[in-house]
Amino acid sequence: MKPRPTFPARLDSGVRAGLVLRQPIAVPLHKASPAAKPHSSAFEASRKSMVAKLVGLGLSDRQVRAAMETVPRHMFVDTALEGQAYEDTSLPIGLGQTISKPGVVARMIELLCNGRSDMLGRVLEIGTGCGYQAAVLSLVAREVYSIERLRALHDKARENLRTFRLPNVHLLFGDGMAGFAKGAPYAGIIAAAGGEAIPVAWTYQLAVGGRLVAPVTVHGGVSGAVGSQALVVIDKSAHGLHQTVCETVHFVPLKSGTA
Repeated sequence: MKPRPTFPARLDSGVRAGLVLRQPIAVPLHKASPAAKPHSSAFEASRKSMVAKLVGLGLSDRQVRAAMETVPRHMFVDTALEGQAYEDTSLPIGLGQTISKPGVVARMIELLCNGRSDMLGRVLEIGTGCGYQAAVLSLVAREVYSIERLRALHDKARENLRTFRLPNVHLLFGDGMAGFAKGAPYAGIIAAAGGEAIPVAWTYQLAVGGRLVAPVTVHGGVSGAVGSQALVVIDKSAHGLHQTVCETVHFVPLKSGTA
Protein backbone atom coordinates (compact mmCIF):
# COMPACT_ATOMS: atom_id res chain seq x y z
CA MET A 1 0.00 0.00 0.00
CA LYS A 2 1.43 3.38 -0.98
CA PRO A 3 2.11 5.74 1.96
CA ARG A 4 0.02 8.88 2.35
CA PRO A 5 1.34 12.23 3.61
CA THR A 6 0.53 13.06 7.20
CA PHE A 7 -0.03 16.27 9.10
CA PRO A 8 3.30 17.99 9.93
CA ALA A 9 2.59 18.13 13.68
CA ARG A 10 2.65 15.22 16.11
CA LEU A 11 -0.91 13.96 16.30
CA ASP A 12 -3.01 12.28 18.93
CA SER A 13 -3.68 8.99 17.15
CA GLY A 14 -6.24 7.99 19.77
CA VAL A 15 -8.85 10.36 18.38
CA ARG A 16 -10.79 8.83 15.49
CA ALA A 17 -12.25 10.97 12.71
CA GLY A 18 -15.58 9.23 13.11
CA LEU A 19 -15.90 10.47 16.69
CA VAL A 20 -15.53 14.11 15.89
CA LEU A 21 -19.14 15.03 15.26
CA ARG A 22 -20.88 12.38 17.28
CA GLN A 23 -19.12 13.26 20.56
CA PRO A 24 -18.41 16.99 20.31
CA ILE A 25 -17.44 17.34 23.98
CA ALA A 26 -14.40 15.16 23.33
CA VAL A 27 -13.34 16.85 20.09
CA PRO A 28 -9.73 18.16 20.15
CA LEU A 29 -11.05 21.43 18.67
CA HIS A 30 -12.11 22.29 22.22
CA LYS A 31 -8.73 21.45 23.74
CA ALA A 32 -6.46 24.44 23.24
CA SER A 33 -2.79 24.04 24.08
CA PRO A 34 -1.07 26.45 26.50
CA ALA A 35 0.15 28.39 23.45
CA ALA A 36 -3.38 28.94 22.20
CA LYS A 37 -5.39 32.07 22.85
CA PRO A 38 -6.73 31.67 26.42
CA HIS A 39 -10.05 33.48 25.97
CA SER A 40 -11.53 31.13 23.35
CA SER A 41 -14.61 30.31 25.45
CA ALA A 42 -15.58 34.00 25.53
CA PHE A 43 -16.43 33.72 21.83
CA GLU A 44 -18.81 30.78 22.18
CA ALA A 45 -21.93 32.94 22.39
CA SER A 46 -20.84 34.92 19.32
CA ARG A 47 -20.24 31.71 17.42
CA LYS A 48 -23.69 30.35 18.29
CA SER A 49 -25.24 33.66 17.26
CA MET A 50 -23.39 33.51 13.95
CA VAL A 51 -24.71 30.01 13.26
CA ALA A 52 -28.24 31.05 14.21
CA LYS A 53 -28.04 33.80 11.60
CA LEU A 54 -26.75 31.33 9.01
CA VAL A 55 -29.67 29.02 9.77
CA GLY A 56 -31.98 32.01 9.26
CA LEU A 57 -30.38 32.52 5.86
CA GLY A 58 -31.03 28.94 4.83
CA LEU A 59 -28.35 26.69 6.34
CA SER A 60 -30.14 23.43 7.09
CA ASP A 61 -27.53 20.64 7.08
CA ARG A 62 -27.20 19.33 10.63
CA GLN A 63 -23.57 18.26 10.31
CA VAL A 64 -22.46 21.53 8.74
CA ARG A 65 -24.35 23.51 11.37
CA ALA A 66 -22.65 21.58 14.19
CA ALA A 67 -19.23 21.98 12.57
CA MET A 68 -19.64 25.74 12.15
CA GLU A 69 -20.69 26.00 15.78
CA THR A 70 -17.66 23.99 16.91
CA VAL A 71 -14.73 25.56 15.05
CA PRO A 72 -13.40 28.75 16.73
CA ARG A 73 -13.01 31.09 13.74
CA HIS A 74 -11.36 33.79 15.87
CA MET A 75 -8.31 31.53 16.28
CA PHE A 76 -7.65 31.70 12.54
CA VAL A 77 -7.46 35.50 12.22
CA ASP A 78 -5.06 38.11 13.57
CA THR A 79 -5.68 39.24 17.14
CA ALA A 80 -6.67 42.72 15.95
CA LEU A 81 -9.51 41.19 13.91
CA GLU A 82 -10.88 38.80 16.54
CA GLY A 83 -13.80 41.09 17.28
CA GLN A 84 -15.01 40.66 13.68
CA ALA A 85 -14.43 36.91 13.53
CA TYR A 86 -18.11 35.98 13.88
CA GLU A 87 -19.49 38.58 11.52
CA ASP A 88 -20.48 37.27 8.10
CA THR A 89 -17.59 38.93 6.37
CA SER A 90 -14.28 37.94 4.78
CA LEU A 91 -11.13 39.09 6.57
CA PRO A 92 -7.52 39.55 5.40
CA ILE A 93 -5.03 36.83 6.34
CA GLY A 94 -2.00 38.27 4.55
CA LEU A 95 -0.40 38.00 1.09
CA GLY A 96 -3.51 39.45 -0.51
CA GLN A 97 -5.60 36.47 0.63
CA THR A 98 -8.72 36.33 2.81
CA ILE A 99 -10.61 33.97 5.09
CA SER A 100 -13.98 33.43 3.42
CA LYS A 101 -17.25 34.63 4.90
CA PRO A 102 -18.76 32.08 7.32
CA GLY A 103 -21.91 32.09 5.18
CA VAL A 104 -19.94 31.16 2.07
CA VAL A 105 -17.98 28.44 3.88
CA ALA A 106 -21.22 26.95 5.22
CA ARG A 107 -22.95 27.19 1.86
CA MET A 108 -20.13 25.51 -0.06
CA ILE A 109 -19.70 22.69 2.44
CA GLU A 110 -23.46 22.16 2.57
CA LEU A 111 -23.46 21.84 -1.22
CA LEU A 112 -20.55 19.42 -0.98
CA CYS A 113 -22.42 17.25 1.56
CA ASN A 114 -25.51 17.30 -0.66
CA GLY A 115 -27.94 16.33 2.09
CA ARG A 116 -26.23 13.08 3.10
CA SER A 117 -26.74 11.88 6.67
CA ASP A 118 -23.34 10.21 7.02
CA MET A 119 -19.88 11.75 6.79
CA LEU A 120 -18.20 12.42 3.47
CA GLY A 121 -15.28 10.22 2.48
CA ARG A 122 -11.97 11.74 1.35
CA VAL A 123 -12.13 15.44 0.41
CA LEU A 124 -9.62 17.63 -1.41
CA GLU A 125 -9.52 21.33 -0.55
CA ILE A 126 -7.84 23.70 -3.00
CA GLY A 127 -6.47 26.72 -1.12
CA THR A 128 -5.82 26.04 2.57
CA GLY A 129 -5.44 29.71 3.42
CA CYS A 130 -5.36 30.06 7.20
CA GLY A 131 -6.81 26.57 7.74
CA TYR A 132 -10.31 27.50 8.92
CA GLN A 133 -12.27 25.72 6.20
CA ALA A 134 -10.07 22.64 6.55
CA ALA A 135 -11.00 22.51 10.24
CA VAL A 136 -14.71 22.73 9.41
CA LEU A 137 -14.32 20.04 6.74
CA SER A 138 -12.59 17.76 9.25
CA LEU A 139 -15.89 17.49 11.12
CA VAL A 140 -17.97 16.43 8.12
CA ALA A 141 -15.43 14.30 6.20
CA ARG A 142 -13.46 11.24 7.21
CA GLU A 143 -10.27 12.54 5.59
CA VAL A 144 -9.22 15.96 4.31
CA TYR A 145 -6.33 16.78 1.99
CA SER A 146 -5.75 20.52 1.79
CA ILE A 147 -3.25 22.08 -0.61
CA GLU A 148 -1.84 25.62 -0.54
CA ARG A 149 0.43 27.24 -3.15
CA LEU A 150 1.80 30.02 -0.90
CA ARG A 151 4.46 28.75 1.50
CA ALA A 152 3.80 31.45 4.12
CA LEU A 153 0.09 30.58 4.27
CA HIS A 154 0.82 26.86 4.35
CA ASP A 155 3.04 27.48 7.37
CA LYS A 156 0.40 29.70 9.00
CA ALA A 157 -2.29 27.04 8.55
CA ARG A 158 0.04 24.43 9.99
CA GLU A 159 0.55 26.54 13.11
CA ASN A 160 -3.16 27.38 13.41
CA LEU A 161 -4.23 23.74 13.12
CA ARG A 162 -1.45 22.27 15.26
CA THR A 163 -3.37 23.23 18.41
CA PHE A 164 -6.41 21.16 17.45
CA ARG A 165 -4.60 17.89 16.67
CA LEU A 166 -6.87 16.84 13.83
CA PRO A 167 -5.73 13.36 12.73
CA ASN A 168 -7.82 13.36 9.56
CA VAL A 169 -6.36 16.58 8.10
CA HIS A 170 -3.32 16.45 5.80
CA LEU A 171 -1.71 19.75 4.76
CA LEU A 172 0.14 19.90 1.45
CA PHE A 173 2.29 22.59 -0.13
CA GLY A 174 1.97 22.65 -3.91
CA ASP A 175 0.13 23.80 -7.01
CA GLY A 176 -3.58 23.42 -6.31
CA MET A 177 -4.49 23.57 -9.99
CA ALA A 178 -2.85 20.17 -10.36
CA GLY A 179 -4.86 18.77 -7.47
CA PHE A 180 -3.27 15.86 -5.60
CA ALA A 181 -3.41 12.69 -7.67
CA LYS A 182 -1.85 10.46 -5.00
CA GLY A 183 -4.88 10.94 -2.76
CA ALA A 184 -7.49 10.43 -5.51
CA PRO A 185 -10.24 9.55 -6.05
CA TYR A 186 -12.06 12.10 -3.88
CA ALA A 187 -15.65 12.01 -2.73
CA GLY A 188 -15.57 15.80 -2.78
CA ILE A 189 -13.39 18.64 -4.04
CA ILE A 190 -13.83 22.22 -2.84
CA ALA A 191 -11.93 25.29 -4.00
CA ALA A 192 -11.33 28.62 -2.28
CA ALA A 193 -10.18 30.43 -5.44
CA GLY A 194 -11.83 30.99 -8.78
CA GLY A 195 -10.52 30.70 -12.33
CA GLU A 196 -11.85 30.89 -15.88
CA ALA A 197 -12.65 27.18 -15.85
CA ILE A 198 -12.47 24.11 -13.65
CA PRO A 199 -9.04 22.48 -14.07
CA VAL A 200 -9.30 19.14 -15.87
CA ALA A 201 -7.09 17.53 -13.19
CA TRP A 202 -9.81 18.11 -10.60
CA THR A 203 -12.49 16.35 -12.62
CA TYR A 204 -10.15 13.41 -13.25
CA GLN A 205 -9.44 13.12 -9.52
CA LEU A 206 -13.11 13.32 -8.53
CA ALA A 207 -14.64 9.91 -7.83
CA VAL A 208 -17.68 8.66 -9.74
CA GLY A 209 -20.56 9.73 -7.54
CA GLY A 210 -18.47 12.59 -6.17
CA ARG A 211 -19.18 16.31 -6.17
CA LEU A 212 -17.01 19.36 -6.84
CA VAL A 213 -17.84 22.86 -5.57
CA ALA A 214 -15.85 25.85 -6.80
CA PRO A 215 -16.14 29.48 -7.91
CA VAL A 216 -15.75 30.01 -11.66
CA THR A 217 -15.59 33.18 -13.74
CA VAL A 218 -18.74 33.61 -15.80
CA HIS A 219 -19.55 36.09 -18.56
CA GLY A 220 -23.05 37.49 -18.55
CA GLY A 221 -24.19 34.65 -16.30
CA VAL A 222 -25.84 34.79 -12.88
CA SER A 223 -25.28 38.48 -12.24
CA GLY A 224 -24.96 39.55 -15.85
CA ALA A 225 -21.66 41.25 -15.07
CA VAL A 226 -18.69 40.61 -17.33
CA GLY A 227 -16.02 38.55 -15.58
CA SER A 228 -18.03 37.98 -12.39
CA GLN A 229 -17.80 34.74 -10.43
CA ALA A 230 -20.48 32.18 -9.72
CA LEU A 231 -20.50 29.13 -7.51
CA VAL A 232 -20.48 26.02 -9.69
CA VAL A 233 -21.37 22.48 -8.64
CA ILE A 234 -20.16 19.54 -10.72
CA ASP A 235 -21.52 16.04 -10.14
CA LYS A 236 -19.64 13.13 -11.66
CA SER A 237 -21.51 10.02 -12.72
CA ALA A 238 -20.65 7.00 -14.85
CA HIS A 239 -22.17 8.93 -17.76
CA GLY A 240 -20.04 12.07 -17.35
CA LEU A 241 -20.18 15.44 -15.65
CA HIS A 242 -23.25 17.49 -14.79
CA GLN A 243 -22.74 21.18 -14.01
CA THR A 244 -25.04 23.45 -12.01
CA VAL A 245 -24.43 27.20 -11.75
CA CYS A 246 -25.47 28.71 -8.44
CA GLU A 247 -25.25 32.19 -6.92
CA THR A 248 -22.73 34.96 -7.53
CA VAL A 249 -19.65 34.90 -5.28
CA HIS A 250 -16.35 36.72 -4.99
CA PHE A 251 -13.10 34.81 -4.41
CA VAL A 252 -9.42 35.53 -4.94
CA PRO A 253 -8.19 34.40 -8.40
CA LEU A 254 -7.03 30.84 -8.95
CA LYS A 255 -3.34 30.78 -9.83
CA SER A 256 -0.86 28.08 -10.83
CA GLY A 257 2.58 27.39 -9.42
CA THR A 258 3.93 27.97 -5.93
CA ALA A 259 5.39 30.99 -4.18
